[in-house]
Amino acid sequence: MTPELISLFTAAFVTFFVLIDAPGVAPIFATLTAGTPAAHRRKMAYKSVFVASLIMLFFAFGGAWLLGAMHISLDAFRIAGGALLFLIALDMVFEKRTERRENRAEEVLEEHKNLPQPDDISVFPMGIPMIAGPGSIATAMFYMSEAAGWQEQGVVLAAIGLNLVITLVIFLLAGPIVRLIGASVAGAITRILGVILAALSAQLLIDGIRGAFALA
Repeated sequence: MTPELISLFTAAFVTFFVLIDAPGVAPIFATLTAGTPAAHRRKMAYKSVFVASLIMLFFAFGGAWLLGAMHISLDAFRIAGGALLFLIALDMVFEKRTERRENRAEEVLEEHKNLPQPDDISVFPMGIPMIAGPGSIATAMFYMSEAAGWQEQGVVLAAIGLNLVITLVIFLLAGPIVRLIGASVAGAITRILGVILAALSAQLLIDGIRGAFALA
């Protein structure tokens, strides 16, 4: 693998790792599956990641066509994506994103707490928007739209796939992990990832603005 592909893989992996935020989502998964049989928890872990994978792959391969159909330039998409990711980063740093996730999880629990059978939370809220949220979907579209050739596309897909595998492993071990790291450590990890995402989003904005003015 060339240095350019290694650099692309590293950037894509870090970006998706921050956006999916598996350590931050794990407590939500553990809460939504608390008190259910182990087989149900495993099923929800596999199915949640499978659903998120389908969604991200759909937008990764269909994103370029969508942008072209809507006559949106790649630089405009960079600027919009950078702004969106920066807002997500602010939410992560100030823990607003975690708070919204917890509120959504509480709403789902309240809606289904009286059901006799464990609820299927794989599509909503775990598959989307917990794993495949607006930020990760937009970033998958961006990276695949910018990739030149099948090698770069393969590297981007590998970065997405590795993150989804990590998410699956964390979900399967969600209970012990949440008890081990505690809420305070999970919050600190989310804030650190938020700072990294803010820097990545700023670079996207800079690249998009530079490209737009160069074309003007």
